[in-house]
Parts: sequence; structure tokens; C-alpha cells
Amino acid sequence: MKNWLVGLLTLLLCLGLGGCGGGDRIPNTTGTTLDAQTGTGNLSEAAPPAVIRQLQPALANYQPQVAIASPANGATLQDTRVAVELTVSDLPIYKDATLGLGPHLHLYLDEQPPQDIYDLDQPIVFDDLEPGTHTLRVFAVRPWQESFKNAGAYAESSFNVFTPTPGHTPAADQPVLTYSSPRGRYGAEPILLDFYLANAPLHLVAQEDPDDAVRDWRVRVTVNNQSFTLNEWQPVYLQGFQPGTNWLKLELIDEDGLPLGNSFNATARLITYDPDFEDAIAQLTRGELSVEAARGIVEPGYQPPAPEPSKSAVSPTDSQVTPPEPPAEPEAPTTPELTEDEPESPPSLPEPADESESTATSPETSLEPEISTPSTTLPVMDEGAAADEVPAMTPESDAAAETEPETVPETGVDSIDESDGDAAAAVPATEPTLPTQPEALFAG
Repeated sequence: MKNWLVGLLTLLLCLGLGGCGGGDRIPNTTGTTLDAQTGTGNLSEAAPPAVIRQLQPALANYQPQVAIASPANGATLQDTRVAVELTVSDLPIYKDATLGLGPHLHLYLDEQPPQDIYDLDQPIVFDDLEPGTHTLRVFAVRPWQESFKNAGAYAESSFNVFTPTPGHTPAADQPVLTYSSPRGRYGAEPILLDFYLANAPLHLVAQEDPDDAVRDWRVRVTVNNQSFTLNEWQPVYLQGFQPGTNWLKLELIDEDGLPLGNSFNATARLITYDPDFEDAIAQLTRGELSVEAARGIVEPGYQPPAPEPSKSAVSPTDSQVTPPEPPAEPEAPTTPELTEDEPESPPSLPEPADESESTATSPETSLEPEISTPSTTLPVMDEGAAADEVPAMTPESDAAAETEPETVPETGVDSIDESDGDAAAAVPATEPTLPTQPEALFAG
């Protein structure tokens, strides 16, 4: 009964997740086990970079579904040039224009390192293939090279060039290990170690009966002769790489440490660790990019919010708006109404009346109090009415102009009583001529 149950679970797993284009989700449990076995070194596990941890929720709800539309599985081609067509749904793949990162696909041909696919509209072509059987593998990847591990995120297709040959055709009923990261050049630690595992049984099923045909699995990792094993399918961040060239090897093994034979289940790669190297991954790892600055790699079309203007930036604008207000203040006292009020308001006449007696003997002294406020009289000359009235008095002789200051002071009220009505009418007309006499004084 137990063997029947195990066989049924394995069959359901293979039907639902196995075969070409399939994959399974191995659940994470308590964490990753790093068991050092051979070699010595400074390699150790580290927490994921803080910025990457904060960006992960933006992609958590995606369940990408990847497929190889061409070449079809089992097809035989009569050409050494192969065009590949891929499809993906439930995941936008793109490259952020600023950082050059974004969700994408890893496409593998046999044991070759993967190509990063950011645009499915661009042609994907492999040239000069050798005759025989070849296998394509592809899966969805996050911007920082971590693979999606949901069912359907992985696809696989084997095809022949002219004729089939053994060697590059993984068994559909056996687990397949695909090395994903690290690869290339890195400028900061920790460095991501990640892989994709297809067709692997659940630990629960594999451990149900140690005598059955279902073998449990482990991943043995070797970095510069320092080895450890992983019993969970999840990304691991490592630190302690030596500057310069480092080599890594991933092997899929069973619970006894024996290799699980299948194509691609043992892969080695070289990477370069250069602490002076600068790229977007290094900036994310060091925390040199904020979450807002990096959000464009997980949200297509994201635009960072515009910085709000500071108070110091607003105050200068306010000071530039207020200066136009003072020019309006001198306009109010220089209105023509003030010049007309001088002859009409009797209260102002008695005050200089006492001074008019002295001004009669010395007209120059009568001008001094009015010179002290030239700002009120000079603008009057700008008025059109004053300009029109002054020329009316210009035909008179210079002697008449000299007598005008005697009438402008309030002593001219007495002269109005003695003179005719015409002289009284001329008094307001002669008042705008007052500014001409201060100008004459300044000229002298």
C-alpha cells in the first residue's frame, strides 16, 4: 500500500510538473543547510542585500509561464542555423534604461552559459551547430539573476540537427540541475548562488521509503576547493571570495552523496571578483542605490517622484514678488488730488501765514520748506495737467515769474482780496510752477 501511494504521488508530480517544459516547486522549510566537507577557506553564508530584500515583494505575485515555441521538442532540422521562438506570460520582461536590469529569461543551449533575453521581439539565433541532438533550456529570472521557482517558469526542448545523437538529451523522468548564478564579473559581496531544479521529487516523497526507487537529492557546491551541500532549493548569498578568478561547481547528488546521473547535472563556471568593479548589481549589493532609485527594475515604466521644493527655494521667489509693491506707494501721494487740496483747504493756509510775512521780504526763505520735500512736488511735473498749465504762464516776462513764489505761499490769499477775480482764478494755475523754482535753485 505504501509503495502504491508513493508511486501515485510520483506519477502525479511527473504529470503535473515533469517532462519537457515542466518544473516543480520544492518548498522551503527551516532554511539552507551548509555543511562544510572538504577544503578550507573564508567562504560563508550572508544575508541578502537590504535593497534587494525590499524590492522582492514587487515581483512576489508573478507566476511566469515560459514555453519554447520553436524548435519543437523532437524536431529534426536540416540546417546548422536555428532560430528560437520563446513565449512568456504573467511576467513583464524588459531592461530598465537607467540601470540596465529587469526581469528576463535565461536561455541555455546544451552546456553553454545562458543568454539574457530581455525582448522577445528581437531574433534569437544559434549559428553553426554541430550535427546531432541539442537541448534548449529556459526559465524566468529576476533582475538580480535569481530564478523564479514556480511551476511553469521552466521549459525544455530537445531537437536534432540532421540526425539524433546521445549525450545532450536529459531523461524526462530524472531531475535536471541548471546552474544559474554566479557568472561573469562581480564588484561586491555577498554574491548570489542560485540554480534551477526540474523534475526533482519532494523530500517528503523521497524519504517515505528508503528502499524504493525514488532517490532523495542534494546539491553539492564547491568554491575554490571548499565544498558544502544544500538540501533546500532556494537562493544563497555567499561571501569570502578571493579577489581575481574563482571557480564554482554544482553537482546534483543523492542522499548517499552519489551523483544523480543526467545531462547537465554537474556544471562548473569561472567568475571574477573585483572590488573596484562598478555596475548596477554592485551598487545594489553595497546599498549605494535607494529603493526608489532602483524600483524601475521591478516596475516597468516607473518614474521616481519629483523632489519637493524646499522652503529655502520658495522664500527667494516670494522676495522677488514683493519688490514690485513699493513702487505703488509713492504713486499714491503724488496724485493730482494732493496739489488741488492745497488751495482748497483753508486750514493749511494759517500755518504758513506767519511765515509769509518773512517770505515777503525774503522769497528765498519761503522756498526752503518746500525744497525739503521735493519728492511730493517733483512727481507733479510728470502729470499731464501740470505740464499743460505751466506753458500758459510762460509768455509772461521774467519779472512775472519772479513774483509767482509770492502768490504761491499762503500770503497769496491776501493778494486775492486786493486783486480782481481774474487774479484769484490764476492762483491754482500758478501752484504747479513751484517745482520750476527748486530746479532753478539747483541749477544756480
